Parts: sequence; structure tokens; C-alpha cells
Amino acid sequence: MRTVPARAMSGTRALGRVGGGWRRWTGARAATRDAGFGAEARSRPPGDQPFPGLLPSETLSREQLVDVLRAAVVDRKGPLVTLNKPQGLPVTGKPGELTLHSVLPELSRSLGLGESEFQVVQAPGKEISGLVLLSSCAQTASRLHEFFTHSRRAHRPTATYWAVTDGIPATPEGEIQAALKLERVDGVDLVLPVKPPSRRDVLASVKRTLSHFRVVATGSGCALVQLQPLTGFPRQLQVHMTLQLCPVLGDHVHSARVGTVLGQRFLLPAESTKPQTQVLDGALLRRLRLTPSQAAQLPLHLHLRRLLLPGTRPGDAPTQLLAPPPPYFSRTLQCLGLCQQQSLLCS
Repeated sequence: MRTVPARAMSGTRALGRVGGGWRRWTGARAATRDAGFGAEARSRPPGDQPFPGLLPSETLSREQLVDVLRAAVVDRKGPLVTLNKPQGLPVTGKPGELTLHSVLPELSRSLGLGESEFQVVQAPGKEISGLVLLSSCAQTASRLHEFFTHSRRAHRPTATYWAVTDGIPATPEGEIQAALKLERVDGVDLVLPVKPPSRRDVLASVKRTLSHFRVVATGSGCALVQLQPLTGFPRQLQVHMTLQLCPVLGDHVHSARVGTVLGQRFLLPAESTKPQTQVLDGALLRRLRLTPSQAAQLPLHLHLRRLLLPGTRPGDAPTQLLAPPPPYFSRTLQCLGLCQQQSLLCS
């Protein structure tokens, strides 16, 4: 398997395995000082910034976003361009909103591809950071869609995520299965579990979902978990970890469904539990060096770390694309002591 290591955002470094050895790859240059990705921002100690490298989407201009995305390019091969998307950037949105899709023409020109029309082949949602796959060739995009669809039907994972969870799964690895539905409750779109679903439920927009998980490291009552979805459903991974009583750090929608009595966690009814800011205990806040007001702004710690792509020719080994997590994610790993347990990318 050939591995292509991502260039890091905001000076982070990646280690990628190529030809049986390990090679260090230096990070891409920062996009703009105004966007908070410049050398001045990188030079400050991580402890001075609760969420280093977080995209300032409210004040970002189109030009600055194009600079950020150009600096976040992981790999370019033929019509394919792979990015390491910042957390908080939506892929699509309403007309006039600043999204990845809205700046694709400018990004194409910035990368020297002229008026080539990019298609988004694979991308995580707004609150998730990590790998985005773009193609300027409709035939290549179609081939990749077929590969991902066939792999999903064969239950072969092609995407691997990292998540930091508040709580530690009861078993070190396993499968999470749940029937989920998307429902609007009090003006908010929620993903709700359905159990057990009837045949009528499944036909009426209820989907059976499946994810693999493996605990990579634990510390301070938290865990770094590797997640591989085998089905595709909105916010599937966040809901699956909530069902394990281990919500993802920064999940301000589903974490309220986990209650605690005398130190024991239990699930609250999803239909009657309104989304609210995630509540972390005092000991965890101290380890993360966050105030309660800062914790209310905690970004989702879910990162699309790895993608598998088909080989160039039939029979070729798949290509593996890697992207390091954002700096705030690495800071959390350091604060929780999770870096020391594995050869993890934390700087």
C-alpha cells in the first residue's frame, strides 16, 4: 500500500510511510496572518491559545479562505486534488454563504488549473476536520464514487476518523450498530435512534448504520478512538459514540443525551433531550486548561485522518492518504497525555 502523507496545517508535521521507511514531511506554509495561520500565531505557546489553528470563519474573506485551502493541499495527482479541511468550514450552503463549494473556481485558478470545474468527491461535514477529495474530471469522480459505493456494500472501510471522547468505551474495540432517522424537533434537525425498527420504519427513511471502533489511547477519563463507518448517515459517528456513553469532545448536540447519577452514565431519551452545550467536569477542564466559558466554544474533536483510494490499474494496491489533525486537536491530545501512549502526531 502506498502512503501519501498530508502536509500539515499551521506548521504541524506528518509522518508517512513510503517504500518501507519513515520520512518526515514539513508542514505547508500558513495562509495569511489575518486569518490566524501566520508565523506570528504559530510562534505563541500552545498553552496561550485554547484552540490553536481554529478557522476564524466569521471574519474570513473569500481570498483568505482560498489561501487557507491552497496551503492545506495534501496531494495533487492528475485531476485529483486532496485537501486537509479545517474544522468549521461547510462544504455547501445557501447562496451567498462562504463554503468550500463557493470558492472552488477561485481555488482552481489559484492552483494553476485555470477554469477547470472541481467536483467534491468526498468530504466530511462542517464540524469535522480532515481529508477532502476534489476532482476536475467527471470520469475520475464517477470511478471514485463507484469505488466508495462498492467498498461500502462489501463492508470494506475506506475512511478512518480520529475522535477524542469524553469517557472510555467499555470494550477496546468492536462494532456499533444502530437504526437512525433524521427528524425535525422544535425547529432543530436531530438524528434519533430507532429500536427495534420495523420494516415500515426502514422503508420510511430509517437506516441501519454500522461503524467499527478501536480505542487507541486513554487518559484522564478520555479516549482517542479510531472510527471507521461502514454506512453513511448524517452525524452517524457522533451518535454512535453517544450510544457508547462516550460523546465526542465538542459535541454540543448529542452529548446532552448522556446523564450521570452517582458516577454511573446512562442514556436519556433522545426525543425529549434538547441539544445543549457539552458539560465537562472540573478535573477535565483543568487538564484541558480551559475555563467553562472556553469549554462552551470547544470545537468538535472528530477528524477524517485517512482515506483509501483505488490503485491506478486493476490489481494495484490501494493508495492511502493521510492528514494530521488540526493544532487544537493535537493540543488536547497533549493535555490528556494521549500522545505518549502511541507514536501519534501531536506536534
